[in-house]
Amino acid sequence: MSKKPYLVPTVITLHQTTITMLKNSHAFSGFSVDDMEKARKFYGETLGLDITTPMDQLQLNLAGGGKVFVYGKPNHVPATYTILNFPVDDVEKAVDELASKGVKFEHYNEGPMKTDEKGIMRGQGPTIAWFKDPAGNFLSVLEPTDPSI
Repeated sequence: MSKKPYLVPTVITLHQTTITMLKNSHAFSGFSVDDMEKARKFYGETLGLDITTPMDQLQLNLAGGGKVFVYGKPNHVPATYTILNFPVDDVEKAVDELASKGVKFEHYNEGPMKTDEKGIMRGQGPTIAWFKDPAGNFLSVLEPTDPSI
């Protein structure tokens, strides 16, 4: 008597096919803001990023080929986590340059994320400083501890 085929291998094959299908996809992330004009000025002029404006929205064209889509949303709520990290060789120099352009850095006076007078956290992982975009989303400049970043 012959046995019926076992179905689990078929499911695994489909799962592997799905993963392979996305493996070479040029994925991108996105986040919302409440004022597209302020976002264009901040990301393009203040931060000096290469930007384009598809569909009257905003695309950040990052070094290395990465892209981030920024879209306007009337009921925008700022992210409570860091949405974009910018690896730099020297956080202090980056903080000074951005501060000279009007960027305000976050200051934390308690706990493990304590920052110095410039808003730089040192000695608790990578040297990092957080700031917000005009919509209140968190960004950072950091000195990576992993050279592959």
